[in-house]
Order: sequence, then C-alpha cells, then structure tokens
Amino acid sequence: MTALPPDGTPMDPGNPDAVQPPASVPPGSGGPPQSGAGAQQPGAGAVPSPPPATRSPWAGPLAGSAPADGPVGLGKPSVQGWDTAAADVVPNVTEESAPDTGEQRYPTAALALAAAPPAKRSDRRRLWTLIGVMGGIAACGVALLAFFGFSGGWTALVIGVAAAVIPVPVLVSCFLWLDRYEPEPIRYLVFVFGWGACVATAVALVVNTAGGVLADRLGLSESIVAVLVAPFIEESMKALGPILLFWRRPRAFSGLIDGIVYCGLSATGFAMVENILYLGFKGYADTAEEAGPVNGAVALVAIFVVRILMTGFAHPLFTSMTGIGLGIASRSSTKAVRWLAPIAGLLLAMLLHGSWNLMSVTASASAWVLLYGYFAVMMPIFLCMVGFALWQRSNEGKLTERMLTEYARAGWFSPPEVAALGTLGRRLSARRWAKRVAGDPGAKAMRAFQFDATKLALLRDGLHRGLDNTPDRRMEALAEERHLLSALAAYRQVFVGRDPQAPLAVWDGSRYHITFPDGMVRVLAAPPTPVVPVPVVVPPPPPRMPMYAGYPYPYR
Repeated sequence: MTALPPDGTPMDPGNPDAVQPPASVPPGSGGPPQSGAGAQQPGAGAVPSPPPATRSPWAGPLAGSAPADGPVGLGKPSVQGWDTAAADVVPNVTEESAPDTGEQRYPTAALALAAAPPAKRSDRRRLWTLIGVMGGIAACGVALLAFFGFSGGWTALVIGVAAAVIPVPVLVSCFLWLDRYEPEPIRYLVFVFGWGACVATAVALVVNTAGGVLADRLGLSESIVAVLVAPFIEESMKALGPILLFWRRPRAFSGLIDGIVYCGLSATGFAMVENILYLGFKGYADTAEEAGPVNGAVALVAIFVVRILMTGFAHPLFTSMTGIGLGIASRSSTKAVRWLAPIAGLLLAMLLHGSWNLMSVTASASAWVLLYGYFAVMMPIFLCMVGFALWQRSNEGKLTERMLTEYARAGWFSPPEVAALGTLGRRLSARRWAKRVAGDPGAKAMRAFQFDATKLALLRDGLHRGLDNTPDRRMEALAEERHLLSALAAYRQVFVGRDPQAPLAVWDGSRYHITFPDGMVRVLAAPPTPVVPVPVVVPPPPPRMPMYAGYPYPYR
C-alpha cells in the first residue's frame, strides 16, 4: 500500500509534478539488485543504492491495533528528514529511462528465497568439527544417564526425568518468545542447551563430588562446597558453551537479548539434569528406601514445589548475568570491553549463586533467613531482570526502525515499511495483511522479510559501532549486507502488488511516485507520520462521486 498525505487529499490533475507512468517501473517491481553498473559497491559506512528499475515499492505492512472503520498512523520515525534528505542522492525513478529487466514474479516464498544469493557451504573441516562437538555432548549425556541408572536405580531415574522435564518447555518457550525480533538459528540453541544439560552437568558433578570427598577428609563441612565450589564450577561450565559460541561465531550474538537467550538455555539444560538428581534420587529414592514409597512420593512433591515452582528460575537468572556481559561485548569494538564484560558478568553470576546457596545452607538454623532471602532479594532481582529483558527486546524494534531509515533514504525501503518493523504489534499486523493478499506464501515471505530486515539493521548498527574494523570482517559484513538486501527484495516480490485496492506506488528515497486512477503518476512527499491502510477487507466502494471518490478511501 502507499502513504498519502494525512488529510487524504489527492493531488490535482493539473499539478505540474504529474507525469506519465514509465514503462520501466512495472507494478510490484523490487527484485534482487543486479551486480552491474547500477549496483554501487559501498564502503563500510555507505548504503548501497538499488538499481533504478528495482526501487522498493510499498505493498503495505500495516499498523498495529487499528479500528475497523478507519486507518491509523504508524507513529513518527526515529530519524526525520525523509522529505528532502535523499533528494540529491537517489534519482527520481519516474524520470529515468531504465530498461525493462523482465524480473520474475515469485508465487511462493520458496522461489523468493531461491532468488537470494546462496549461503556458503560448510567445508569438511567444519563438518567434522561439528560432528566432534555434538558427539562429545552426546557422550557426556550418555555417561550421565548410565551413572544415574547404575548408581541410584532405573526407577528413580525414570521418575526424576519425568518430573524434571515438566518445566523445560515453559522455560524454553519463554526464551524463544523473548527472541522474536531476530530468532537465532536452531542449531545454536540446541548446542547451548545440550552443552548445559550434558557437558556442564557432567563436569560439575565430578568436581562437586571430588570437592565433597576432599572436604570430608579435611574435616570441613560440605557447606563449603555448596557455597564456594559449586557456584564457581557450575557457572563457569554453564557459561563456557555460550562463550565458545561467541568466540567461534561472533555474528551469532547481536546484542543483550541473544546473550540472555543463549546463557538462559544453557542454564535450563543444566537445571533439568540437576533436578533429575534431586527429584528422582535425593527426593524419591532415598526417602522411599528409608520410609516407603508413599513417603518417597511426598518428598518428591515437596522438592518439586520448592525447586521447580518456587525457584525454577534460579539457574537461568544466575547465568543470564554472564549473558548480559556477552551481549555488551558483542556490541563493543573496544578490546578491553570485549574481555572484561563477560568476566564481570560471570563473577556476578557466581556471586548471586553463592549467595543463594548460602541462604539455603543457613535455612537449617532458621527458615526465616531463606524466606527473607527469597522474597526480599531473589524475587526483586528476578522481576528486575524480566523487566530489563523486555525493555531490551523493545529496543531491538526501535533500533531496526532507526537503522533502516538510512536504507529508506537510498530507496531500499519506504517509510511505512520501516515504521511497520518498529513493534511486534505492527509486525503481526503486516503478516496478517500479507496472508490476506497473498495467502500462506505471502505470510511466510513477510515473516522472513521482517527477520532479515532486523538482521540488516543490526548489521548496519555494527558497522556504525566499528565492530567490523578489520578488512576481512568488513568485507564479510558488506557481503552479508548485499545478501540480505537481495533476499529482502526477493521476499517482497511474493506479496507486493497483490492487494487489488492498492495503487502502484514507488519510493525513490525521498518522495512517492503514485499512479492515480486516471493513469497519471504524481510525486508526493512523505507525510510526517507514515500512514497505511487498516488490515481489513474493504467493502465495495459507493457510486462514483467527484474526482477520485472511487479511490480506496483517503488515509486520514
């Protein structure tokens, strides 16, 4: 869809800015950029210019909660200057004589994705590395199951697994919901979860057991292991998986949310296996052996309430502090910050973990200490962390809207497209609109369009921050930028121009070129507030009245 002035008044037919529609700008043009003379090779701080014949049209991502009887504005963009900023940089598409490229219209999202440049294929060395890493994780998991089964009994193991798995889908869903603006690759999420569940728990079990044996020989209390040794080794091992990912795949981290998600999933896997030990063996098996199966079931329920319902957030909360440090490091070009931020986050995680274990140890003397620590310390920290994560998530939408304004000035996006990416409500509305006008392929293409647009914004933000400050990293970033721009143009082909009530409109980076019902193309400046139609099926228009009355009703 296009954006008209806020008052909805179309331009007069006698306006001198009216021009005939060019044959070189077909409806819905916006395919992948070509690599010829029209594609400028930018530097690290320049936005590449799209070819004249492939300027990005606007097919209508929509506003969020809009009433059914009228359209709604999307809100003023973060960066102003759409009216004139790019007038001298991007040529007017209606005044150019660009050849017809005969671009393919993509009926399905799969074909649109195929139009984008292919991703790099993994070589054999990377493949064997992946096999080795996943094999090591699997071996640790099998070793843990064998240890639990042969040392404590298979019945206790089955009961512990059944009880410990219950909260996992809830926690994983929360982290995936938090990561909705730019979801991370499934393989990375599986890696960190498997690392926490297998490798971290195996190493922590060995070290904590050895620490307990050493403390007993020295005549020391086992509480020392719980307060000093366990927090150190457990937080170190839970964080090691995300740290390795940050080291080998730094582009997998695009901010604080990614750090929280990776570390939170690692901690969730760790907590799941640890709960198997406490619920199945220390809870049910030990009690049933002393007082019978009924008492064992009672102990199982009591531990489930304490460890799952009341403190199930503890491990993810502790390790998320390391995730914040990794997130800060991922957006900083300063070498000292990239080293010190993860270390500071890890130390804070150890401190919180040790404090919680200390309160649990002192609860044997007075239960009030544990209750005070839970309600006065841990719960406020947890709630503050939830609020902080939600605030950071909303910032990803604002950053996307701010960074993509540069591409809008160059003609890759129109202002309403950029504004429609600013919140989750607007994105959901855009998907509904795409499904209405182009079916399921349109909805899938819009979803991929939004994800890649967010990646592009984060990439541009990284270039501004100086993250890609080496020649190799810079060339890699520019190549990824080209890939994302091509993919976005291909996705747009799936849903653009499919709404029969939308006129042809092309955004050239500074003004709209709109084809009115009389066949004339008129140049309009972008309104202060991007205006888009409401995502509802519009009824048939009333009988034709004065000029342009049959046009889909003014966007007020």
